Amino acid sequence: MEVKVIDSKGKATSKKVTLSDTIFGIEPNDHAIYLDVKQHLANRRQGTHKSKERAEIAGSTRKIKKQKGTGGARAGSVKSGTRVGGGRIFGPRPRNYHFKLNIKLKRLARKSAFAYKAKLDSILVLEDVALATPKTAEFKAMLSSLNLLNEKVLMIVGSGSDNVYLSSRNLQRVKVVSADSVNTYDVLNAKKVVLTESSIEVIEKILN
Repeated sequence: MEVKVIDSKGKATSKKVTLSDTIFGIEPNDHAIYLDVKQHLANRRQGTHKSKERAEIAGSTRKIKKQKGTGGARAGSVKSGTRVGGGRIFGPRPRNYHFKLNIKLKRLARKSAFAYKAKLDSILVLEDVALATPKTAEFKAMLSSLNLLNEKVLMIVGSGSDNVYLSSRNLQRVKVVSADSVNTYDVLNAKKVVLTESSIEVIEKILN
């Protein structure tokens, strides 16, 4: 798959890059994507939820009323989950939501995500961006030149792009990640994926 390289002004350059068909041209595997996204979202959960059960509620252990003769249901404790102010029945407890996936499956999921974006013509290849200092205004001007100012954008950069990352942090709809840390969820969550020239080699090295 051959793609033209554009510069930071949004103009096509004379350069072209070939995106590997073993990554960007495969038949996407929806189940692999589902599992990888599910794991990513699960791993983001803190799992610190907690509610008090009847054994943890402060209250008297005296029997509320006599067992028989009242015409109502028997009741033994004000801490019962069926009473106002009582403990919660089978409430949430702290737990770890993490689960393991095989590396080959996660690799297939990322390939499938890139393949979907390639089919939708949602991938742009950009010349390597170098900012002397972190400047949100400069980064925003570049997005405007690329007609991406109001789009949800994932920019994948090579190494040594700290200023690009710092310049993007104040923009809500833009995420900048390094090529060696990109994940399936981020690729699918973006409307446009911008690859810098140096990132392509890293992606192909990791996923092939």
